[in-house]
Amino acid sequence: MSSYVAAVDASIFVVLGESMFEFCVQHPSGIEKAAYAMQDTKIPHNPRRWNMTYNILALLPSLLPAAIAWAKSMTDPVIRNGSALTEQGLSVASAVGVAMPERIHIAMVDSLPMPQDETLRNVVCSTGLFGPDTVGLTLGYAILIAEGHATRRLLTHEFRHVHQYEKAGSIEKFLLAYLAEIATFGYFDAPLEIDARDHELH
Repeated sequence: MSSYVAAVDASIFVVLGESMFEFCVQHPSGIEKAAYAMQDTKIPHNPRRWNMTYNILALLPSLLPAAIAWAKSMTDPVIRNGSALTEQGLSVASAVGVAMPERIHIAMVDSLPMPQDETLRNVVCSTGLFGPDTVGLTLGYAILIAEGHATRRLLTHEFRHVHQYEKAGSIEKFLLAYLAEIATFGYFDAPLEIDARDHELH
């Protein structure tokens, strides 16, 4: 961690013939409207495959505002109080595709904060987004890492998520794409997670 952070503390998913990111970018009329549009598409859902309790696609229009509000509430304190990357950290983040690594800030926490919204909290737990083994979380340029887990592998995984946020264009568009992928493929098989794992450096 100290070598990366300054001291201080897939196209697999296709909707209407477009990649998820293309779909989001092409619907500037509103994120919630795009969520409703995706809800109406013919997307396979098999909650038993991933031991899910919730059909996230059905919940997405109502779930998305809570997810965005929670993400933004987490982002500001990390950007304001977190640690910037060192020169080595900037280089590594650039190597996995981050366009503006100088904007990244990392906060070390005892445990990752859970959403306060009850439905959102239940969904992220039931889908595997959060659990006892969750040690990293990226929200835009803000990264939270559980104490003792700041490995090169985890950091590069989270850096790749930063790249994905940049490509999506906003936290709102990323979360729309990400949650829809989790709903469709499950956490482990979501294209954005596969992409992040493929860019881990050991």
